[in-house]
Amino acid sequence: MRQVAIYGKGGIGKSTTTQNLTGALASVLKKKIMIVGCDPKADSTRLLLSGLCQKTVLDTLRDEGEDIDLDDIMKKGFGEIDCVESGGPEPGVGCAGRGIITSINMLESLGAYERDLDYVFYDVLGDVVCGGFAMPIREGKAQEIYIVASGELMALYAANNIAKGIQKYAESGGVRLGGIICNSRKVDKELELLTAFAEEIGSQLIHFVPRDNIVQHAEINKKTVIDFDASCGQAQEYVALATAIDNNKMFVIPKPMHTDRLEELMMEHGFMNL
Repeated sequence: MRQVAIYGKGGIGKSTTTQNLTGALASVLKKKIMIVGCDPKADSTRLLLSGLCQKTVLDTLRDEGEDIDLDDIMKKGFGEIDCVESGGPEPGVGCAGRGIITSINMLESLGAYERDLDYVFYDVLGDVVCGGFAMPIREGKAQEIYIVASGELMALYAANNIAKGIQKYAESGGVRLGGIICNSRKVDKELELLTAFAEEIGSQLIHFVPRDNIVQHAEINKKTVIDFDASCGQAQEYVALATAIDNNKMFVIPKPMHTDRLEELMMEHGFMNL
């Protein structure tokens, strides 16, 4: 069983990418998958569950106590994917990262990881700045990390920070970076920039996902792209991403850049050579 965490800047499209990626892995490559949403917004499984607002682990514990079954916190989604949402505290109260710790511990105690699974995916909120959000890699729950980024400076700044977190935790555990996923924003020379960024930190651009409005159309219809229209080009891009990850053999301890070097890279590939 491979345990994979998806990180990236807030708003970069991690949840959309993760749901479309896992949808392709499950429906086309026939992989058995559990996805754990690690975001208080609890929107990591919405497209897989046709828009169902799934009750989170923390809400279930608050309402029903700790005497719960796995079926109380897990729902079957598109491609028979097992869907779990960690949830979080009420806005402005408590630590959202604690919800991730509580959820993973609860899943372990209920035997969720002992079942026949090919993958567990963690869709993690934002940057690696809080111990709770770093939990999937800090505690060795996720062995491989993929960072979603684009050709925008702040997206790459966040990606570089995440690489620092992976480097830190790799020293005491087995976590490794599997690659960068570009969720394109149609930035000038974006493919070249992301390829150079990935190589600079010692990794690879695992796939370039082009921008296409059909992603938004699928979301409005509460579906993944492959569920909405499996024949479209964008669906095949997610199949290509899923295949690249399934076949990936390159797992590294990243070598994050100094901020000055990151800005130089932006100038070299993003502006000066237009």
